[in-house]
Amino acid sequence: MSPTERNQEKKKEPPPTQRKSFAAYPTPTYSVTASVPYQRNVWDRQDRWNLVVLTLICAFTRLYRIGRRNISSWDERHFGRFGALYVNRTFYFDLHPPAAKLLVALSEVMAGHNGTFNFKGEYPPYVNYKFMRMFMALFGIGLAPLAYLTCHQLNMRRRACVLAALFVTLDNATCVMSRFILLDAPLLFFTAASLCSVAGLQNSRHQAFSRTWWRWLLFTGASLGLVASCKWVGFLTIGLVGLYTIDELLNMYSDRLAIKTLASHFLARVLCLIIVPLVIYAACFKVHFVVLNRSGPGDSRMPPAFQASLLGSPLGHQPFTVAYSSQLTLRSLHSGSGLLHSHAHRYPVGSQQQQITCYGHSDTNNDWIIARPQGEGFNDTSSAPVPVRHGDIVSLMHRQTKTMLHSHRAHMAPVSTKDYEVTAYGKLSWKDRNNNWRIEIVNEQSKVANGELHAITTQFNLRHVSTNCLLSAAAVKLPSWGFRQTEVSCSREGSAQSLSKLWVVEKHVNSRLPKADMRSMVKRSFLRDFVQLNIVMARSNNALIPDRDKYNHLESDAWTWPLLLYPMRMLGSWKKGDIKYYEVGNPLLWWSSTICCVLLPLQIFLYFARRQRKAPAVWAPGEALHYWNGAKLLWGGWFMHYIPFFFFGRVLYIHHALPSLYFALLLLAFEIDYLCRRILQGRLQNVIVGTWAVAALAVFCWFVPLTFGYSGEIEQLKYRQWLPTWNLYRD
Repeated sequence: MSPTERNQEKKKEPPPTQRKSFAAYPTPTYSVTASVPYQRNVWDRQDRWNLVVLTLICAFTRLYRIGRRNISSWDERHFGRFGALYVNRTFYFDLHPPAAKLLVALSEVMAGHNGTFNFKGEYPPYVNYKFMRMFMALFGIGLAPLAYLTCHQLNMRRRACVLAALFVTLDNATCVMSRFILLDAPLLFFTAASLCSVAGLQNSRHQAFSRTWWRWLLFTGASLGLVASCKWVGFLTIGLVGLYTIDELLNMYSDRLAIKTLASHFLARVLCLIIVPLVIYAACFKVHFVVLNRSGPGDSRMPPAFQASLLGSPLGHQPFTVAYSSQLTLRSLHSGSGLLHSHAHRYPVGSQQQQITCYGHSDTNNDWIIARPQGEGFNDTSSAPVPVRHGDIVSLMHRQTKTMLHSHRAHMAPVSTKDYEVTAYGKLSWKDRNNNWRIEIVNEQSKVANGELHAITTQFNLRHVSTNCLLSAAAVKLPSWGFRQTEVSCSREGSAQSLSKLWVVEKHVNSRLPKADMRSMVKRSFLRDFVQLNIVMARSNNALIPDRDKYNHLESDAWTWPLLLYPMRMLGSWKKGDIKYYEVGNPLLWWSSTICCVLLPLQIFLYFARRQRKAPAVWAPGEALHYWNGAKLLWGGWFMHYIPFFFFGRVLYIHHALPSLYFALLLLAFEIDYLCRRILQGRLQNVIVGTWAVAALAVFCWFVPLTFGYSGEIEQLKYRQWLPTWNLYRD
């Protein structure tokens, strides 16, 4: 091409502010001039040195005197014990996904723990708790370099990148939660990794389908899968990336991108941002199930088929075919319902007969004797056992109270008022049709489908003979008079195959019948176990409801977090000699970042108002696009990780604010960088940035005794109580 043709081509090029910014379009080629303050950052030697120094500073704050308290602290007693159960391969239940707890288990294996310590009280000499804490602290240390890399990808100037990393390093709350065997450090690390990868993806969007672009896209998907696998709060990060992706695709569509290219972008994001995270999330549960192959404290939360497959399970060896006079425990297949149960308490309404409920834990009040109705024989134990078959009319006697499973038309259920009431009433010797139930087999999961009722593998209905309704447990909770247990009713509506109406025999006892190896009878499905465990986790999360009538110095509401109204004591004992840790954030950073997050929408509104009124431009060429790309990620991340907590009904603690705080701290550094560019010049910019860094360090050091552990009289630190709502030295 001749020089004349080149000049003509340059004249045709649109100005930088009009150039398209998405991958399929030509790469922007802004000229490096003083009039364009935002340039695409280039990684150089200075950045490498900054990263090393910041990482070392952060490592000091996370590791200094990390083993000072040699007693299991805060939630170490839970998550450390879960790690020990992984070492022992013993199944347990927890309401969080397994990824971060698998990391805890890895730290225990590397530390040489044999799994015998239950993480209660003082650590014995054979437990290298310092190494475990240091291993988990590595994820807290990783926050500083990730913050620097993220700001670098957002094209912030180098001093702002350093400032953002220092903000993350010098927050006391983030620091103290990284110094124990907890799940918060991995959660924050993968949240930060997700943000960093999205920023990198945004920065490389003009290189669509290149190796760099694919690398950032896959890194984003992997980070999302891992953050969701640590805690379900990680799904808020997935929501942020999802909204960003939708915005990006809509912009491509509005710019009339070729349909084939748009479809390629869409499919690439489906693969990397949906399928990859889902595979990682499921893989963590697969590892969880494979490692935990022994019966343990979490068995009762899972279906009987799962329990029977575990080594050492009491359900693993029991009679297979159910016969009359057998002792049974019956489980509802509706997740969260539990085992058919009765106790010596009466309904305060309705018939006022003995209560029937479902209870989620092992108890002798879950035991029932299956019998023929009175006068029809087969209830003695001297003759040969007679199997229970499809269509048989049976009665169920509560073993502890000798009362019968009963229903009637006279009264409706106390909560599910469209259903009939179910009670424990009468005796086996009574001739009462309201005690009679028909066995109706719906599904047989073993290969022995002979019409007989089998333990664990047979799913069946119990149809009330007199009213033609089905025994149902739909996870509806009774009031306090029913001990918040699940209501059992007799339902006339809905499908007979709905889970609330299906029952299985979980435990079968009959000394006259041979025991079978149930592991060879049951069929386990990873997908079924995966779905069931996640449903139970969700129900357990929803059950953590705060008691507003009871004072609890650990809990706090979401609206109090930005104001730092209620910091948290991280141990129960607060006496002299006890090493005390107080989860209080750096007030300077919490309050200033909150102001920044609140004022940013106003700032954007004023900009658009000026633009609508065609006022003189306040942005240099390319500046608006760069500002918007950074602000929408950081402010959107704060919004997505904070506002949803107002709609959560579960118990909340101040450390739930830490993911949103991470975004807020980066946004604070982003805004300081922006204002310095616009208002200040030369060395004054460095003075402002340096002042912020020194102020953050000073406040961090002011509260550092409570971060690294304080063993003296707490009254000596009462002047560090900045707000009257803090319970630093007085409840």
